[in-house]
Amino acid sequence: MRRSTAFATAFGATRSVYEVLRRRAPGDPAQWQRKNYAGRTVDLYAGPAAAVGAALATSGRAAVAVVAAGACGAYDDLKGDHRRGFRAHLSALGQGEVTSGAVKLFGIGAAGLAAGALLKERPVDKLLAGIVIAGTAHLVNLVDVAPGRAAVAVLGIGAPGLLRRGTAGALAAAPMGAAAAIVTEDLGERTMLGDSGAHALGAALGTAIVAGNGRAGLAVHAAGLIAAAVYGDEVSRLAGSPM
Repeated sequence: MRRSTAFATAFGATRSVYEVLRRRAPGDPAQWQRKNYAGRTVDLYAGPAAAVGAALATSGRAAVAVVAAGACGAYDDLKGDHRRGFRAHLSALGQGEVTSGAVKLFGIGAAGLAAGALLKERPVDKLLAGIVIAGTAHLVNLVDVAPGRAAVAVLGIGAPGLLRRGTAGALAAAPMGAAAAIVTEDLGERTMLGDSGAHALGAALGTAIVAGNGRAGLAVHAAGLIAAAVYGDEVSRLAGSPM
């Protein structure tokens, strides 16, 4: 798929799903509403819409991670218990309680490794690819702390990838198209990506990074993402922000 086609496919699919959800979302309408940082009521429709749009525009192997990341994020959006930080979720797991954060941690991690195994050939590269995909999904979710922040981050991080030819360029265009489709509503505080959209778009970006880098590049990205995750977890725990 070409870059322009991937962007247009993701943009169109995201807009279509978003409008359908606005008209008739499944279940109780209240479960699709949240209070944002300013206390305003916003909907969560942008999240699943962006996840579907990015997945449809992503090639088959990479779409595994996008779909799984979006599904794990959606579970947390709708069922999350809002414990803070990885350590809290792992501690609860050690006591036999499976939290929504643990589902995200292991679900997205496993999906990243599965996609990495499909995208790379050598064992070390498969592992690094999995870390990059899961780590990028987490990074985009970490920056989703204000209206439009995650969508703008996806557009900014993905832009250099458009310069690459072939699969890497198309993979970068997919999450950018999905983010572009909802960024106006997100910035206008009418909707939010939530964990579903942020994780799905991040995983899609991660697959583009994997497709465009060899072992050295993957190692650098993996190290940076691990450092960001550790720092973000500490900040989240101290600030009292949900994971």
